[in-house]
Amino acid sequence: MAEFNVLELRIGHAAPLGSTGALSAIDKRKIDGPLAASQLGLDGDEQADRRHHGGPHKAIHAYSISHFATWAGELPDRADRFRPGAFGENLVISGACEADLCLGDHWRIGSALVEVSQGRQPCWKLNMRFDVADMAWRVQESGRTGWYFRVSEPGIMTAGDRGVLIARPHPGWTLARVSHLLYHDRMNRLALAELAALPGLPESWKRLADARLASGKTEDWSSRIETPHV
Repeated sequence: MAEFNVLELRIGHAAPLGSTGALSAIDKRKIDGPLAASQLGLDGDEQADRRHHGGPHKAIHAYSISHFATWAGELPDRADRFRPGAFGENLVISGACEADLCLGDHWRIGSALVEVSQGRQPCWKLNMRFDVADMAWRVQESGRTGWYFRVSEPGIMTAGDRGVLIARPHPGWTLARVSHLLYHDRMNRLALAELAALPGLPESWKRLADARLASGKTEDWSSRIETPHV
């Protein structure tokens, strides 16, 4: 798979989400014209929690449209919510999913050059977004997380652009494999050591892998995937 299609570009502004009042920019609107992509993301896009969202390693979030039918089948009472933009993605992608992209992939989209930096680690705001108490856990468990691009060369993107694969330095590390390691085969020491040593891996993921190797334990996910009480 050396190409995919960008069906939509989306950006959003921070606003209160649900009963917690926590700010989130997950509700992103469709943009019909071209947008500049820089090292901090698409022009006009916001991130409410800069500790966990945004920044160079999470500049642009992408999600595969192929997942929506599966989600609707699993959660028929929420089927109407599974549509482009549902997961707060900046790029709605067709023709590729987590099994088709690898960490470190370089893709040309429009005039921008982007790199697959990491898969999404879902948080409790998805529970509120879909009104499903364990939605973050479901996303994590399924591997249908979406992924992030860092921007190596700023440029212009437009809906309808093709993503063209330029380089694949780590063909053995699909996003699906990473997700399986992090959330299922969690103490595979050989794989964790290999992951931690990958050039270009975000420092937060290297720390995670190193911590598991040092402690022999999986980190506590509860604060990330469980909705806080208000």
